[in-house]
Amino acid sequence: MSTAGFPLVADLVVRATVLASEPSVSLPTTDVPTVVPPAAAILAVAVVLPFLSRKLGHALGVLATGGVSLWSLLAPAGAYLDVTFLGFDALLFNVDAFSRLMGVIFGLIGAAAVLYSYSSDASNRQTAFALGYVGTSVGSVFAGDWLTMVFFWELMAVTSTLLVWDYGGEAVRAGFRYAVYHGLGGSLLMAAIVWHYTEVGSFLFSASDGITAGIPAALAAVGIGVNVGFVGLHTWLPDTYPRPHVAASVFLSVYTTKTGVYGLARAFPDGNLAVAYMGAAMALVGVVYALLQNDMRRLLSYHIQSQVGYMVAGIGVGTALATAGAFAHVFNHILYKALLFMTAGVVISRTGKQSLKYLGGLGRALPVTALAFTAAALSISGFPGFNGFVSKGMITAAAHKEHLNGIFYILLAAGVGTFMSFIKFGYYAFLRESDSTWTIQRSVPGQRVAMVGVATLCVVLGLYPDALFALLPGSTADAHPFTLGHLGEGFLLAGLGVVGFALLKTPLSKIGNGIDVDIVIEPATFYGMRGLVRGITELFAAVDRAVVAAAMTALDAASDPYGAIRGPAIALLGDERDSLQYGGMRATIATSVLLVVIVLAATLVGLL
Repeated sequence: MSTAGFPLVADLVVRATVLASEPSVSLPTTDVPTVVPPAAAILAVAVVLPFLSRKLGHALGVLATGGVSLWSLLAPAGAYLDVTFLGFDALLFNVDAFSRLMGVIFGLIGAAAVLYSYSSDASNRQTAFALGYVGTSVGSVFAGDWLTMVFFWELMAVTSTLLVWDYGGEAVRAGFRYAVYHGLGGSLLMAAIVWHYTEVGSFLFSASDGITAGIPAALAAVGIGVNVGFVGLHTWLPDTYPRPHVAASVFLSVYTTKTGVYGLARAFPDGNLAVAYMGAAMALVGVVYALLQNDMRRLLSYHIQSQVGYMVAGIGVGTALATAGAFAHVFNHILYKALLFMTAGVVISRTGKQSLKYLGGLGRALPVTALAFTAAALSISGFPGFNGFVSKGMITAAAHKEHLNGIFYILLAAGVGTFMSFIKFGYYAFLRESDSTWTIQRSVPGQRVAMVGVATLCVVLGLYPDALFALLPGSTADAHPFTLGHLGEGFLLAGLGVVGFALLKTPLSKIGNGIDVDIVIEPATFYGMRGLVRGITELFAAVDRAVVAAAMTALDAASDPYGAIRGPAIALLGDERDSLQYGGMRATIATSVLLVVIVLAATLVGLL
């Protein structure tokens, strides 16, 4: 597709990316940009930020994350840093099409999120945890081997948990659950990687085509599935993301799930049909639960699962177009999802309300926020002219081209549900008349700059997709977003979404949040753990009783040997008076000892 007529920024992106993708040799180790891991600058700022002023600390955070984005765009393809890590050959970072795209968007949205945090009165400590989270995520996606990736993967779980816990209150309980889920997921992924190493003999991505098939691949899929929100493993997501500070939710909405998508692409570079169908299920299940929510951030959290489902489906289909579409959707989703959490955060901080039930009429009170929300809502819904339309279309087209009609139609149905969800959000928050007369402070300049900047990118990449196509792994040769058929599909889904919301608005307002798998998982976990603890406790008590009884028996025998054998003798021979007395004479201990000596002497004589 031609790049003629691109805006200056878009043209710069294309030119820089084409230049960076030229074949090149690795730079000498004295060249700093290729020997210092890109995550190092972000992590360094995270360490010192609590000791700086808010303005200086957040300014450094913006520079560090923005610098990583620019570095990722301009770094030569094939740049790497090979090290010995824990005694194994490892690539601490490696620049290819996958890591480049992830680095660009991770750094870009990180800069916007830090600016938003500063403007939302986030503390230096919270932003330090957030930058630690960003830095470890960048470390994961630039890793050139499984060992380095899982090392940063686990640190990412730790830093994101600390970011949740920092807010206190309900976030602490949610953070514990978050930590348990990701601890289990990381353990399964580690087991898969160790098994893979025993089969391949190397942790390097280049040593094999994905993770070893069989049990290692299954373990990796489930372990990564925790991060991306596979159906049944997803409930940590809507439980955690609505709890912390509104600025923390912006960071959380970006990194964990998208790093998981990157991990799936590394594990299954040629696709996997089961993964593709799981992605389709995620897209539909997530959107159904999102429709039932009234808590704004909980609704957006379920939509993370739904939208990540499109990416997982693309990875599972595995063709060049599907892979390009999956990573295009990673890039686009990070933009509009972060923007949606920003707009929700402004509403929450200005009104003190989290539920759509208590909102309304905010379009006049918060016009910039309403405009930014509209751009993000149209983007996530896949309306023509916005970035989500392009990347969703690539994934559905790839599924249709491979005759995976089940996946194709499930994704289309999820698209209708997405339109309905954000019509609901926009209607209840910004459009309908409210009983409350809002006299609230508008968003502050830093929040507006962050929101408008991200919203502009959503529109630019929707109108000029070549700016993104130049960055994508896979192939965009079959990507034709502006054909009449695709445009008609987009408008049709939008129309169905409007009709669907009009028909279901009243029933939806009377239904609760829905019954998720927690209704089974939580009781099963509670009673299962209680039964396990009780069983172990009872077993320990039984062993303790047996040991005490044996010890007491031994002590009794030592203090009264005759008494120790008298009981068994009575049981075998009858009453003591019949068995140990004869002719009125009672056997004494001396007599018994004499008899035993005689018997032993006779036995020895017989043996000799």
